[in-house]
Amino acid sequence: MTDLPPRTRIASHRGGTLEFGDSTPHGFRTTAAMPVDEVEFDVHPTADGAIMVHHDATLDRTTDGTGAIRDLTEAAVRAATIDYSGGQHPISLAELCDIYKDSNVTLRCEIKPGPGGVAYADFAHRVVAEIDRCGMLAKTGFTSFLVPTLDELRDLTDRPLLWLVSPPVLTQLGASAVAELAKAHGIPEIGVNVDTATETLRDHIRGAGLEFGCWAAHTADQIDHALRLGAKVFTTDRPSLAIARRDAFHTETAA
Repeated sequence: MTDLPPRTRIASHRGGTLEFGDSTPHGFRTTAAMPVDEVEFDVHPTADGAIMVHHDATLDRTTDGTGAIRDLTEAAVRAATIDYSGGQHPISLAELCDIYKDSNVTLRCEIKPGPGGVAYADFAHRVVAEIDRCGMLAKTGFTSFLVPTLDELRDLTDRPLLWLVSPPVLTQLGASAVAELAKAHGIPEIGVNVDTATETLRDHIRGAGLEFGCWAAHTADQIDHALRLGAKVFTTDRPSLAIARRDAFHTETAA
């Protein structure tokens, strides 16, 4: 019997945006009960010291609110209604941790930069401390597009780190430089946009001793591509579809 490849992990992106709305409480609660492996979410600080779960640095694109989260109070962020959510509102990091305290799904926390792509000052340690206070640090991995943020996280925790490599960065640096930069900064895993993922890139990254994953696998074709590549993990806005495609893939592989 042929050994089966490792089972690719599924991360429900923003709690399953295309199924349940963008970073909604309902999406996070539903994801917590699904047979996925991780829930991906993003965090931003408020002006009065709270840590809120929201994708963008501002409220403008995905809610009826406006303004940069860092300039707003927690109450103002909570007052925003998430688009296409049936009246739901953003939640805090502590509330998200509470949803997953009894779930088998692990946390994949992306520490986002503020407006303009600039990292928030002195923020990563607050995020790590809050997750630790909630008793969830042992179930959490961290991601970022910013290497300096990953450097900061590496000094704060021994939890897994993943560098999200954007298509422009991958194009500008090339696979070899990406791998060398990751190794130089002690980053054990990278994730690339699924549409830029190839067997050659995968083999190059793994050949450098790094883990390889994908993000933005939202269609059946994209999900199947990530599965065929044997990605360690991929994020998806459609976790139900991803579960079905993974089950079918492993059934076919085992046949």
